[in-house]
Amino acid sequence: MADNYLERHQEEYEQRKQAWLRKKRVHVVSPRRLERPDDEAL
Repeated sequence: MADNYLERHQEEYEQRKQAWLRKKRVHVVSPRRLERPDDEAL
């Protein structure tokens, strides 16, 4: 097995990881905040 296998593939891994994180960040839906009156009685 090649001595530098991990080193050769580290850059490819980092690029795929960054692409995955960008894709994940784009599809995250922020929760909608409901407008509530200040004097809400329960």
